[in-house]
Amino acid sequence: MTRAFVMALVGAESTGKTTLAEGLAIAIAARGLRVIRVDEVLREFCARQARTPRHDEQEAIAREQSRRIEVAATRAEVVVADTTALMIAVYSDIVFADPSLYCVGEVAQRACDLTLLTALDLPWKADGLQRDGAHVQGSVDARLRAALVRAGVRPESVAGSGSARSVAALAAFDRAYAEVRHDRPA
Repeated sequence: MTRAFVMALVGAESTGKTTLAEGLAIAIAARGLRVIRVDEVLREFCARQARTPRHDEQEAIAREQSRRIEVAATRAEVVVADTTALMIAVYSDIVFADPSLYCVGEVAQRACDLTLLTALDLPWKADGLQRDGAHVQGSVDARLRAALVRAGVRPESVAGSGSARSVAALAAFDRAYAEVRHDRPA
């Protein structure tokens, strides 16, 4: 079996990544493809620990996010990743002034076949321990975009609400999936 097509969603907090990942996984599976959705390790950590991670816990969370994506890529045709190690790197930089995880995050991002970057066009919503506030979105987006450029990753931007966002994301998937299937031997 060849490695799965990996589609990763990245973007600032409260930009619809989780909702979009859920919808994409369902829509792609409905087409008859074996899909695994990889949920956000940071979200699980915060729920389990009832706190946000400390500085010394960031790298393990980033590596676990990447590990789960790679394991899923050996078991499915398509992986839909609700974020990547690159987002952990961005937050580690913003919260702890520690840019050391960018290297790990950028390498992991380059391994994805498609990166969807969610726009800052949805209303901000509180979501437990993971939300810093709408005031952080701009700086997260700027650092994320800079990291994507450094990594040589050209993301597909996804904007709009409801079905418009889903339609745009599925269209980006269709283009990239057709290209990758054409380039990879069966």
